[in-house]
Amino acid sequence: MPDAIATLFSEQFLERLRHWIGIHHTVYPRVPPQGIYFESLVERAYLHSGWPRDQVVLENPNSPKADIRVGDTRLSLKTETGKGTRRDRISITKLCTTETGEWISNALIEHALAHLSRYEGILMLRAIWSQDTIDYQLVDVPIQLLQLIRACEAMPVGRRVGRKSLGFDVKEKEGGQILFHVHFDGADGKCQVRNLRLDRCLMLATWQQPIGE
Repeated sequence: MPDAIATLFSEQFLERLRHWIGIHHTVYPRVPPQGIYFESLVERAYLHSGWPRDQVVLENPNSPKADIRVGDTRLSLKTETGKGTRRDRISITKLCTTETGEWISNALIEHALAHLSRYEGILMLRAIWSQDTIDYQLVDVPIQLLQLIRACEAMPVGRRVGRKSLGFDVKEKEGGQILFHVHFDGADGKCQVRNLRLDRCLMLATWQQPIGE
């Protein structure tokens, strides 16, 4: 982990974020934080772990930039909290959108790479559901891992009429094991990451949250 990212994900920050997620559940006992709610909790955790106000900046929700800037480091904040979340495989339903430009492999991949260049890290909150608890995972998804798409080629997939979806597997150079799948959705223009191996990411924290009434 780069030194700047390691500093951002300090034990104090992780403890404060876990605390504020617990506070969230006192209001929304069965709803994990998502979107702007998760972003706000991350901001609060940084402020309460010692970062000065002028060093913690949330971006405009409609901005194509990173979601939050902490010091000189830009972070993208993601959540995966549905009932179908898998314990060992990550899905990012919208890495970015690709509504404009050519709908061909090299243009789409370059667009996704340009988006990844706008930040230095991805912090992701994941929720795995059981009968009485939510098992939370807080994960650092390496940018360098996703940048392996640079060497790939997207091919048409599915039977959609009109603009075809494109997709490809990203594999390890040694052994050829599949690391994740990328899907450019022809319907809504989203670039999705599917079945990303959790063991290729950094687990920052895990804990159980009781599901209240």
